Amino acid sequence: MTQLFKVHGSQNEFFILDQTELTRPMSNNELVTFTKKITDKKTGLLGGADGVLVVDTPTRPEDLAKMRVINKDGSEASMCGNGLRTVARYVYEKYHKDNFFVDTMNANLQVQKRDNFTEKVPAFAVEISPVSFDPHNVGFDKLGRQRIIDDYLPEIYPSLRFTSVAVPNPHLISFVDKETIEGTALGEIGQRLNDTNPYFYNGVNVNFAQIIEKNKIFVRTFERGVGYTNACGTGMSATSLALCLTHPDVAKFEEELTVYNPGGLVKTIVHWQDNHYHIDLIGNATFTHELELSEDDLHHQNFDNISVQETGEQAAYEEFVASLPHFNNLTVY
Repeated sequence: MTQLFKVHGSQNEFFILDQTELTRPMSNNELVTFTKKITDKKTGLLGGADGVLVVDTPTRPEDLAKMRVINKDGSEASMCGNGLRTVARYVYEKYHKDNFFVDTMNANLQVQKRDNFTEKVPAFAVEISPVSFDPHNVGFDKLGRQRIIDDYLPEIYPSLRFTSVAVPNPHLISFVDKETIEGTALGEIGQRLNDTNPYFYNGVNVNFAQIIEKNKIFVRTFERGVGYTNACGTGMSATSLALCLTHPDVAKFEEELTVYNPGGLVKTIVHWQDNHYHIDLIGNATFTHELELSEDDLHHQNFDNISVQETGEQAAYEEFVASLPHFNNLTVY
């Protein structure tokens, strides 16, 4: 029998599939079909999800596992910070190691077990890197500049300043007020830049951030391949870096930031070391359900005979979130 896990980081929800436990690993086409079916919000399992996290054999000998991220639309993301925390927990429990490296599409990244947020809300830290401001890596063109750092982009939206960075997946960030973060502009920009457009030719994750006070922000994300999401780990990391770069009076390098989101909160620390940027992303890794089905049913995307068991962790996480302060009227999607 094959095990799956329904998991989340800041209620950015996924299913984990460990390919190394299969007699016959799934092909790329099977993974895409499986992901689209199981994550569908209306017809998928357990209310769907934002994607599937595939645990596989690492390509680098020093790494303990490899993570692939298949978005709900079938596209593959280069990284997912919230997802990596849940994979880190899975690998930690499988191999009983609390500090190791995980392969991702563009880099091998360090992950660590951290102190729980509360008794039943386990937390993990993951490295977010590499970082680039190069237009080729971010994937933008026809905007009249070679990098975007706290600048107006009238082609994208009037009166907002933007910063764009790849970590390594691309992000466009704007610091806005409460009214703007609650409004429709984020969805309008996110939808337009993730359809065919002349500016971000591979699409882009769009983040609006509300500055609360020193070392505290709230981030809302329209995620490429997903849409509105409760949280985006690389988005919160990229926004933390943008904050340190453009608002040094609010946030500084090497200091812990608290980043709230519709699904909860994470902690980040932005580093500038050896002429390179990287970010520590620290947050929950919650397992809500354990699922079991035959490998044959998995390959044929047949969920009729699947066994599902709740873990009880979601109630503890919701209690944790209920204790957090509110800074706007945004709620869980």
